[in-house]
Amino acid sequence: MNTRRSPQPSRRQIIRGLLATGAFGATSRLWTGCAPTPAPTSSPANSAASASPLTIGYIYVGPKDDYGYNQAHFLGKEGLKSLANATTVDQASVPETVEVQEVMRNMIDQNQAAVLFPTSFGYFDPHILKVAGDFPEVQFFHCGGLYEEGKHPKNVGSYFGYIDEAQYVAGIVAAYTSKLGKLGFVAAKPISQVLRNVNSFTLGARSVKPSITTQVVFTGDWALPVKEAEATNSLVDQGVDVITCHVDSPKVVIETAEKRGVYSSGYHANQSVLAPKGYLTGAEWNWTTVYTEVIQSIQAGKTLMNGGIPHLLRGGYKDGFVKISDYGPAVSAEAKQAADAAKAKLQDGSLVIYKGEIKDNTGKTVVPAGKELGQRAIELESMAWLVEGVIGKVK
Repeated sequence: MNTRRSPQPSRRQIIRGLLATGAFGATSRLWTGCAPTPAPTSSPANSAASASPLTIGYIYVGPKDDYGYNQAHFLGKEGLKSLANATTVDQASVPETVEVQEVMRNMIDQNQAAVLFPTSFGYFDPHILKVAGDFPEVQFFHCGGLYEEGKHPKNVGSYFGYIDEAQYVAGIVAAYTSKLGKLGFVAAKPISQVLRNVNSFTLGARSVKPSITTQVVFTGDWALPVKEAEATNSLVDQGVDVITCHVDSPKVVIETAEKRGVYSSGYHANQSVLAPKGYLTGAEWNWTTVYTEVIQSIQAGKTLMNGGIPHLLRGGYKDGFVKISDYGPAVSAEAKQAADAAKAKLQDGSLVIYKGEIKDNTGKTVVPAGKELGQRAIELESMAWLVEGVIGKVK
């Protein structure tokens, strides 16, 4: 997401639907740039089920080295270097305008791409939907898009991960490390997926220290470096000693925290190189798992169109969709042990983050005693509250 985004739901917003599983894999070679846009043609000749080379296209809204959302997808693609007969082409910094339609058409017509991963939320409607209709034999996989059965083309699918599980684990590490009992969270917008990350991070921390607090500051958009720096400095000035975030690129937040001498926890990708002293860990995507599963499935002859690949693909720790960064030098052995224990429970399904009784930060019960909300619970999709212990307001 970035400042060019239209006022639609977050690209990262998890879609209602059941976790779909499958057996999927791929290889990639870096390619940069696209040729000028030709007129629409028929779909590419390379068949998904054949032994001929499969070309896969990746499109990012920002730079591939942003230390954030776009870099996470690029690294996911780069992790696919073990399969034969699979090649990738990619292009970065493509705005959420008709320009992305041109890029998709170029990849299909010029590079014979049979599979596309346009990763930014704003690419979905109308851009992916329009191009997908013109190329019904090409498969389009979008990160977090709202796929609706019977409304959208059958050659369009959606994938996403429950990254709030990794935020919960990161919250445990933050609680063990904080000496003042004050955590900080720099967030873009108070939408449900962002709130879910703030709340899960706080619940993880409060599982260690029930009195710990998380102060959240909403900047108002996904990529506002000046406001992100101001928010980070403000939190430090108010006594916060561990800071995390949910913005497109955590770079400014992590670097500012390091300069101010406080600890940080990352998001999207690994930012440890930006804060060699204060980086604790971070909630990361593991897109290589998703991309591997999808491409292996296609190479086995499965498609979105024939029902072999689900239109909604979701997963968390146990599915290998998310992970945490390696622990930094400031993380104690006790913190590592507690975080690893929580991660193991999330992986085997024995830990439910939203298990009642849970109150919001106004004192209202939002999850009654005896009730559990699993990751696919509809109630979590429309989360509009901050958990007890969070200092801040949704509106």
